[in-house]
Amino acid sequence: MKAAVYTRYGPPSVAEIRDLEKPVPIDDEVLIKVRAASVNPADWRLMRGVPFVFHLLFGVRKPTLMQPGRLGHDVAGQVEAIGSKVSRFKPGDEVFGAGRGSLAEYVCVSETRLALKPESVSFEQAASAPVAGLTALQGLRDKGEIRAGQKVLINGAAGGVGTFAVQIAKSFGAEVTGVCGTRNLEVVRSLGADHVIDYTQEDFTGSPQRYDLILDNVGNHSMFECRSILHPRGICVTVGAPKNPGVFLLRFLTAPLLSRFVSQKFVLFIARINKEDLAILSGLMESGKAKPVIGRRYPLSEAVEALQHLEEGHVRGKLIIAMGDR
Repeated sequence: MKAAVYTRYGPPSVAEIRDLEKPVPIDDEVLIKVRAASVNPADWRLMRGVPFVFHLLFGVRKPTLMQPGRLGHDVAGQVEAIGSKVSRFKPGDEVFGAGRGSLAEYVCVSETRLALKPESVSFEQAASAPVAGLTALQGLRDKGEIRAGQKVLINGAAGGVGTFAVQIAKSFGAEVTGVCGTRNLEVVRSLGADHVIDYTQEDFTGSPQRYDLILDNVGNHSMFECRSILHPRGICVTVGAPKNPGVFLLRFLTAPLLSRFVSQKFVLFIARINKEDLAILSGLMESGKAKPVIGRRYPLSEAVEALQHLEEGHVRGKLIIAMGDR
């Protein structure tokens, strides 16, 4: 089978498409014939070995512990085989979820990281949802403690997480303000945002408006700047990690310290993939409350170009690697 891999740390250009052996599922795994996958910032971070902890986890000088490094997490496709202990799925089922190495024609994924794909949702739409959708859902619900009637600001509202976050926040009954660039203003409005701020024209941290919850997908403002627009008991949730390792370390150290001495709460957060929340996300997509936004599609042979586009930033919605039926 063909798969996107990397054998040394570096920019997206170190990735290549290779022929690998088709994987075999172990006891609790499902073998999926991949119909679509999507790329996430975690993919290029792994390739670059940023932050440095990835070197400690996967190999100091090169990703020797993965032989070679496999790319991709989000996946949607059809179950081809199951392990001996799998009880939730059978061959032929259409599923979506997250498992390492999804930029390939086949991938094995633990059944605990999968859910059935809604019939009304395409493979490409489903493949856009796991990491970004669960980050938005868990960031708002679990870390942000979102409630109906709250004023919620989403920084980076046109990106993969942001497009899901705008819709999910609206489904909770919040009043949503989305921050994005000029070319994405109408897109964010169409997703249900009550207010939209063009960051090229206005600095949202200078606004007199106060918010109950900020979901920050960009990290381009300090926590002290964000604090100035939070209500006294407001919460600021930063998802993922800024590109600059120094900025990430500063936020990692500042968030818990600042939360101890002020009335607001500051949280750094990375989503956890689980079947329960994938099922919730499935329901949101099926009901139309969370419609995936696909910015561009690539064949597997152009996965490197997709990763380069993602790392450059300013991507609208999700970038999809299409390998079969939509």
